[in-house]
Amino acid sequence: MPRALKGAARRQAKVRWFRLAKGNRGTRRNCWRRVKESVIRAGVYAYRDRRRIKRDYRRLWITRINAAVRMRDMSYSRFVAGLRAANIRLNRKMLSEIAINDPQGFDRIVEQVKSVSGQQTASG
Repeated sequence: MPRALKGAARRQAKVRWFRLAKGNRGTRRNCWRRVKESVIRAGVYAYRDRRRIKRDYRRLWITRINAAVRMRDMSYSRFVAGLRAANIRLNRKMLSEIAINDPQGFDRIVEQVKSVSGQQTASG
């Protein structure tokens, strides 16, 4: 009895892989082995970089907040500690947006933080 070769199912599976490799150059889009390698590697990079993007944005927000806080004579670490002490629960993304788009609002936040941190140093 002859061996079954999967027929149309094999071709459809390969077509899926080749579709994922579309846009690659040279044998990375034509040659079956190279297509599999490049698609798998692309998936690994995509997985890694989805996490790296989050990390990079957080670094950007921290840099922006640090610059805005230093313009108001305070350090970033003292500012964040003061936020916790003042029970102001804003994340870094929102704080950086406020610092850019609403400087007066950010001034009010910094004043609250300074008043709370001033009370802590006086009592501590």
